[in-house]
Amino acid sequence: MDIANPQFKLRRRRRRWWLAGGTAAAVSLAALALARMGPALPEVDRGGVWIDTVQRGPMLREVRATGVLAPREIRWLAAGTVAQVERILAWPGTQVRPDTVLMELANPSVEDALRNAQAQVAAAEADVRAKRAELASQRLDLEAQLAQAQADYAAAEVKAVADGKADAQHLIPHVLYEQSQIALKQLKYRVQVNQQRVAAFETSMQAQQAVVEARLQQQRSNLALRQRQADNLQVRAGVAGVLQEVAVQEGAQVAEGANLARVAKPEQLLARLRVPEVQAKDVAIGMPVSVDTHNGVIAGRVERIDPAVREGSVQVDVGLQGALPAGARPDLSVDGRILLARLDDALSVGRPVQAQGDSAMSLFRLDPASGVAVRVPVQMGVASVDRIQVLRGLAPGDQVILSDTSAWDKYDRIRVR
Repeated sequence: MDIANPQFKLRRRRRRWWLAGGTAAAVSLAALALARMGPALPEVDRGGVWIDTVQRGPMLREVRATGVLAPREIRWLAAGTVAQVERILAWPGTQVRPDTVLMELANPSVEDALRNAQAQVAAAEADVRAKRAELASQRLDLEAQLAQAQADYAAAEVKAVADGKADAQHLIPHVLYEQSQIALKQLKYRVQVNQQRVAAFETSMQAQQAVVEARLQQQRSNLALRQRQADNLQVRAGVAGVLQEVAVQEGAQVAEGANLARVAKPEQLLARLRVPEVQAKDVAIGMPVSVDTHNGVIAGRVERIDPAVREGSVQVDVGLQGALPAGARPDLSVDGRILLARLDDALSVGRPVQAQGDSAMSLFRLDPASGVAVRVPVQMGVASVDRIQVLRGLAPGDQVILSDTSAWDKYDRIRVR
């Protein structure tokens, strides 16, 4: 018969206690280890982020701007008077010469005014001729009177001399001699008066002639104006170049001064860039510029900076140097890089997304050995188009993630695989 052993039950009970205690301790240790490890690191595909290495060396500080090529010399042709577009003879892209007729305008009132002005000039010219003939006739009359007075004076002078001799010999009464002297003085005065009348008429004649000639000149000026208005009905290019734009259509009614067409010289182009207003303050006249026409890069220099801001940008004109690449033409889209300064020894890195110059931000610095990127604070310096200066927080050779990391803002570490 079997005999119960109380020690056996006690040992089995102690074994269960030790097993339960060991299990609890293992669970506690595992929970503590998990707590120390923290949450799992988010993983990022290396091919989906932009990683760059911090470098020390020369750095170009540049401003990037988009724009177009524009003709240096543009001529807008405007309507000289109110008219109707009768016929368009040339279209954009046509090579034109100064005398090339681009379009014909019509205005019957201009033609009527021209004929009226021509008639008024003819009438004024006739008035001038008539006045000249009239004045010449009056002058001849005055000169004839002067000549008669001079002849009478000469005859009286001869008679006075003879009377003087006869009076000295008592051949005639003395009163006759006195009468001849009085007559001589009167005739001399008449000669002087006629001379003064001739001289005064010369001045009057010039004044009267100036009046009719001024009226003639006025009519000729009016005719020249009417002639220009009539000539402007034939719209000519005025310069050699390319017709860029025709701003009207056939049959349209245009006002005086309205733009009709635009002619430009395509061989003389400049780059017209739109620089963001926050960066335009650093741009100055004479700065070198590289202009990319997407078919070649050409050098240039800043020639003009618009003083006004339009739609958040400042217009900058760049004079181009050297031959233009093939395909360069007005209104061609271009990209420009304006060189602001050259830093010979700078710690720099590729420009992170949304990075601004002279600002602080945080970047993920990658440990290539472990593949873990840790967030570090970085102080930035001056910014360029694609690089930015690093003042503090990074060292040469550090690898940092430059892509947008806003999706991991709540993490201080990520794993790059």
